[in-house]
Amino acid sequence: MVSGQETLKILIIGSGGREHTLAWKMAQSPKVRRLYAAPGNGGISQVAECVNIQAEDIAGLLKFSQDKGIDLVVVGPEGPLAAGVVDTFQRAGIPIFGPTAEAAQLESSKVFAKEFMRKCGIPTAEFKAFDRAEEAKAYVESLNGAPVVIKADGLCAGKGVIVASNKSEALGAVSLMMEDMIFGPSGRRIIIEECLEGNEASLFCFSDGKTLTLLDSSQDHKRAEDGDKGRNTGGMGAYSPAPVVTRQILDEVKARIMDPIRQGFKDQGLVYQGVLYLGLMLTEKGPQVLEFNVRMGDPEAQVLVPRLQTDLVDLILATVEGKLSKLELKWDPRSCVGVVMASGGYPGSYETGYPISGLEEAEEDPDVVVFHAGTRRQEGADGSPAFLTSGGRVLAVTALGETVKEAVDRAYAAVSKVQFKDAHYRKDIAHRALKQLIPGTQ
Repeated sequence: MVSGQETLKILIIGSGGREHTLAWKMAQSPKVRRLYAAPGNGGISQVAECVNIQAEDIAGLLKFSQDKGIDLVVVGPEGPLAAGVVDTFQRAGIPIFGPTAEAAQLESSKVFAKEFMRKCGIPTAEFKAFDRAEEAKAYVESLNGAPVVIKADGLCAGKGVIVASNKSEALGAVSLMMEDMIFGPSGRRIIIEECLEGNEASLFCFSDGKTLTLLDSSQDHKRAEDGDKGRNTGGMGAYSPAPVVTRQILDEVKARIMDPIRQGFKDQGLVYQGVLYLGLMLTEKGPQVLEFNVRMGDPEAQVLVPRLQTDLVDLILATVEGKLSKLELKWDPRSCVGVVMASGGYPGSYETGYPISGLEEAEEDPDVVVFHAGTRRQEGADGSPAFLTSGGRVLAVTALGETVKEAVDRAYAAVSKVQFKDAHYRKDIAHRALKQLIPGTQ
């Protein structure tokens, strides 16, 4: 137990925009004495000490934590969770935030997740799992219509899903995953499921093993191009709260999804202390679960965390120590919108190493924060920090506003000040919220 300590040494594992967001928020807590990130990124280096240990190097992370006397470890990405980082640190007696490897299968195996939903009676799309391409293709041929959804079983950085509009596309998707192995070993087993229709929304729960505490709503934009067109990505922007998630829907989610999840954890002996993401489709039959993730979403974290007024360290400690029922979350009532600026070509091939300019100008507005994802830091000619692109999704330019429209305008005003070669971003983030709240808005 760590909550009795006056200040803490905390290690954040990861290097993306989500981890920068967590580091930015935790650095504001009076409970933090020293903040480390492994391996971190350019933006994280401004609020934490980055150490050159990769997120998948569990032995290296453990040794560093033991040597530095780390009091609390916070795991950002799914890879280390699936690899058992929590199990390793728990055996070593170091408090760590995240689910065990067994529980992390809710994300690392779509088959495991769908079977968990089926056992618990959680509303979700009908599905069948396959580990042989010919059987999967025969099933596609037997279907009456389309569209259908084909999912690779394992981790694919948010890109292992193909929505096929007809049988030909579905057969091609099976071939791409199971024969061409475009998603690597994750495609050895696939799921074919019905395509649900409705509005998508993202909800996150903190779970301490006994209590599930729901965060405010958000909505992601997965497609690369305006109008929700183009290829699936890890996320091109988000906003919170999502007007489509009404009080009635939240009540349905709690009764039909969260309560069965809590009971399922108990019945199946899953030790779950961390964040559980509910990817939802709001259908005519009510909310249904598209997928689980076992960590905060990216870029949803970038629009949720700035609205969280509760000390994030307090929330994480309550989760690790089984005290969530005693903590009430407080939220900034304003809207938050985040626009992802990506490298040209993302989610396909892209080049990196380009200088980024305009970051300070973008953040002159106190209601704007630029969260770094694919960046690295170097010293400029005058000794000041300079940043280069180093990934597909480079930045999330995030803004708060009294209304969604105000937050959108503020975010895009900040985006216009940031430049790097071949920068790509969507021009219509939060269009669904605007359309719902302002009739006639496209």
